[in-house]
Amino acid sequence: MKAIVVTDQAAGTAGMTLVARPEPQPAINDVIVEVHASGFVPTELTWPSTWVDRLERARTPSIPGHELAGVITALGYGTAGRSVGQRVFGLTDWYRDGTLAEYVAVEARNLAPLPGDVDFTVGASLPISGLTAWQGLFEHGRLRAGQSVLVHGAAGAVGSMVTQLAGEFGAYVIGTGRSADRQNALDFGAQEFVDLENDVLEDVGGVDLVFDVIGGDIGKRSAGLVRAGGTLVSIVGPVEARPDDGLAIDFVVDSDRAQLNEIVQRVRDGRLRTNIGTVSTLDNAIAAFNPIERRTGKTIIRVRP
Repeated sequence: MKAIVVTDQAAGTAGMTLVARPEPQPAINDVIVEVHASGFVPTELTWPSTWVDRLERARTPSIPGHELAGVITALGYGTAGRSVGQRVFGLTDWYRDGTLAEYVAVEARNLAPLPGDVDFTVGASLPISGLTAWQGLFEHGRLRAGQSVLVHGAAGAVGSMVTQLAGEFGAYVIGTGRSADRQNALDFGAQEFVDLENDVLEDVGGVDLVFDVIGGDIGKRSAGLVRAGGTLVSIVGPVEARPDDGLAIDFVVDSDRAQLNEIVQRVRDGRLRTNIGTVSTLDNAIAAFNPIERRTGKTIIRVRP
């Protein structure tokens, strides 16, 4: 099969290579999925799990990518409830070869059914962005109706999901980003927008929840905006500054079949809109991951037509 592999951590996306690899075989609890579309997060090339296994042994050349939508072609032992030919989508294990390939071995528990009226490209755009937004808002942020949420990067792949889900659950959403992102953030449902290049972040005043996808100085300054009893949720590593009278939580997204079902149902009925910026083929994926100019939205690799 064709697959993209990485061998050099220092090279980043420029070190990706398209090669021929053996098709994977299903272990216990695995299914084999014929990948139709794959998502990729460039920061995963900085994650230890891309380069070593759980015992910290080198595992390169490794196949990156952890989001997929496709069709099950083989079943391992212990995969009751799954069938060959079933359309699925989901999030694969961080420590295993990923989805920038024609086939991938995935634990069956990490997959949810992909309804026939949801395109594979859309399905592959949902797992990381959707689950990150869901878990950050509802599990870690404990969002309640009527609260205010400051969403950094509100026009991005994760931020746009956060904005829409928070709005659906009755929150007042303030988005942030670059000046060019203003209209996109408002289109995704933000009631206000803070231009981080030209506006003063602190003019926002107090909020109940900050969802931080930026970190650095913005993350530090955001801690001071959290009201008493509120929460700063970060997906960019350990929080450097904490609210005076609130919680600070950083987390890594987990696969959750029930949450995937909730997310895809919202896509089907129009409550949730995915944020796809670029769609490329597996043959042209490396160029898509190294754009000459800035792109907005999520890049999806369409492995099969």
